Amino acid sequence: MWFVLWPTLQAFQFSLTDWNGLSADFDWVGLDNYQGLATNDSVFRRAVGNSLSFMLVVVIGQTVLSLALALALLRSSRLSIVLRALFFFPTVLSSVSVAFIWSFVYDPTFGLANRLLAAVGLGSLQQPWLGDQDMAIYYLAFVQIWFHAGQMMVVYIAGLQQIPQDLYDAAALDGAGRWQKFRFVTLPLVQPATVIVVAYTTIQSFKAFDLIIASTGGGPNHATEILATLIYTTAFRNFEMGYAAAQSVIFMIVIAVITILQRRAVALASGGSDR
Repeated sequence: MWFVLWPTLQAFQFSLTDWNGLSADFDWVGLDNYQGLATNDSVFRRAVGNSLSFMLVVVIGQTVLSLALALALLRSSRLSIVLRALFFFPTVLSSVSVAFIWSFVYDPTFGLANRLLAAVGLGSLQQPWLGDQDMAIYYLAFVQIWFHAGQMMVVYIAGLQQIPQDLYDAAALDGAGRWQKFRFVTLPLVQPATVIVVAYTTIQSFKAFDLIIASTGGGPNHATEILATLIYTTAFRNFEMGYAAAQSVIFMIVIAVITILQRRAVALASGGSDR
């Protein structure tokens, strides 16, 4: 506990100073850093919005995709085993490798995405991809989903294999179709796996620092800047360690609030208490 509490308290202490991270001298500025974040820092507000948008898209997209893959590949045939391995393969790559691969795919001039569109006669749909200030964060969210979907697929397969076949047989005798079986049998009983997937995916979305730094660096014009990359830039490129500490404290609060909301949502879904 102390190993968590002490760095947190120290970060809060630094957030009340103008320390540059290099000099032994610094001045106490009180809550000026927090006031600046709240009133004058449009880049910080954009990073908060990008972080939340990125998280929501990744959590929803990865949960839906990984469950769909698990349902499609649940049966242990040779083809499904091969496909499971193919979908799981990206998970063993490093984040930097994934960033380089998709930077090439998204390259507007030589990239695979635009070349494929041109090859199938859809050249009018070619995009600048990571150069698009409005959509770049969502293109990176797709990469994050692709990166971890196979891993979450395995979690769902394990959960689906725990559901007794007798329940599906009983539902069939009652006249339930595929949708009714999925809604009233599969979804409720796969909820423990969903809790794991949502929690893990949320954590990974906030830890997408290396993916974004290696692909866009937070650009263009802060379009893909998230809190993790902004804190790094503020602290180690601009040498505003006190200001970065204030950003870190806000980041911690955002994560704490999301964690509490997730716990309450899980408790409500299970009909229990979140205490």
